[in-house]
Amino acid sequence: MLLFDFFDYWLHRAEHESAVFWAAHSVHHQSQQFNFSTALRQESMVAFLGWAFYLPMAVVGVPPEQFGIAGLIVLVYQFWIHTEHIGKLGWFDRVFSSPSNHRVHHAVNDGYVDRNYGGMLVVWDRLFGTFTEENERCIYGTRKALASFDPLRAILGPYAPLLRDAWHTRRWRDKLAVWFKPPGWRPADVAARFPEAPFSLDEAMHIHDPVLTRAQVASATIHFVGWVGMTLAFLWRADDLALHTGMALLALAVGGFWAIGGVLDSRVRLRWA
Repeated sequence: MLLFDFFDYWLHRAEHESAVFWAAHSVHHQSQQFNFSTALRQESMVAFLGWAFYLPMAVVGVPPEQFGIAGLIVLVYQFWIHTEHIGKLGWFDRVFSSPSNHRVHHAVNDGYVDRNYGGMLVVWDRLFGTFTEENERCIYGTRKALASFDPLRAILGPYAPLLRDAWHTRRWRDKLAVWFKPPGWRPADVAARFPEAPFSLDEAMHIHDPVLTRAQVASATIHFVGWVGMTLAFLWRADDLALHTGMALLALAVGGFWAIGGVLDSRVRLRWA
């Protein structure tokens, strides 16, 4: 568990310091609310990008089952720290990743960005200079706000600016650097041609909350419960399904959740609403 948490710290840090890793990890940070549901927003591509960080555990001989158990414990531990209802915990905050420490991690305040990466232990942050104590109100989300409930936009949207900048920049070195430089870095020629507005904390405090009718709320709720149930059933039986059946059900689920996002964003209007 100590080994897993140590390497998880470095993966988590890379997810904030490299643009392509951030594009995957930003899904976890997009929520402007900070509660247990935030913990369930999981990354899209980190399984494909982050495996190399754990290779040293294989080299020293950690059995796969112990690796899996350690990873599960570290992951499950992090669920309870996504809350605003637990204040500071004294000595616990100095050793473990706690709600107070993790609120800082999810905040976009200038003094809080890219801090407190520890999954279970905050000791790593104290050792490697990335710790910051909570001392002002946290404003949550990402510096480029999602402002949508569309799951496809949440997962795929962060890659779009990287693709656009890589396409438009003239230097081949910059076409590659776009993906691995820190998030927000842009080639000079692209930044000059396509300037972006600077980050504003005041704008970040504006919560995306479209006005919905009762019919829209009821429709989104009923469909969400239904599609979650279908997805759980699909995952339970996935090993027994033919590939084409699994892909068809996956496509249906993605379409269903996309439609729910459209209702919540008021992009999909109901005639009887």
